Amino acid sequence: MDIEADLVIRDGDRVVLAEEQFPVAELARALVGRLRRSDGERGDFVFDSMSYPEPGVVRMVESAEGWRGGSVFEPDAWTSPVTWDVLAAELGRFVAAVRGDVAEIGARPGLIPGLRGTAGP
Repeated sequence: MDIEADLVIRDGDRVVLAEEQFPVAELARALVGRLRRSDGERGDFVFDSMSYPEPGVVRMVESAEGWRGGSVFEPDAWTSPVTWDVLAAELGRFVAAVRGDVAEIGARPGLIPGLRGTAGP
């Protein structure tokens, strides 16, 4: 699942993380697993990619103010806090976009499971 693209995490106009040739399909697959968890199983998200020597190139943590996104590469740069519903909606849009792009290049979109528990959209 070595499908790469440039990845930028923004908070408004401020860039929190910008990585070229990032394993977006691998990230999208990991995010589907996270989004399928129930409320009591959420916990922080630390992306552990086969492409990076250390985990956390993308991470989401819950704070008293809400969920924030960041990276071990920029340890002091975080997005503004948002509710779980806002974060989940944004992550869902990312997953859907990656699945669409994967299908467009001719790969099986089922490499990234659908959010509704199927391999479909």
